[in-house]
Amino acid sequence: MDSTAQIRKTIHSFIDKADERILRIFKGIIDAEEKEENHPSVPEWFYEELDKRKEDHLSGKSRSYTWEEVKERAKSALK
Repeated sequence: MDSTAQIRKTIHSFIDKADERILRIFKGIIDAEEKEENHPSVPEWFYEELDKRKEDHLSGKSRSYTWEEVKERAKSALK
C-alpha cells in the first residue's frame, strides 16, 4: 500500500501531464469536497439521541403535544 506522501507525489506528477478533461474532473472532485466541508454531516450521537427520544415517546415515558397545544403554550408564554 502506498504512503500518503507517495500518493501525493504520483498525483502531482499525473496532474503536471494531464489534459484539460482530467483537470476538470479533479476540479469537480475538489469542488465537491469543499462543498461538503461547508455542510458537515450529522454526528452519530444526534441520531442516537433521536432514537432514545422516540423510544421514550412510544413507551409513554415522555409527553407529547399536539400542534394546537404547542401554539397555545407559545401564545400564553408571550402574555
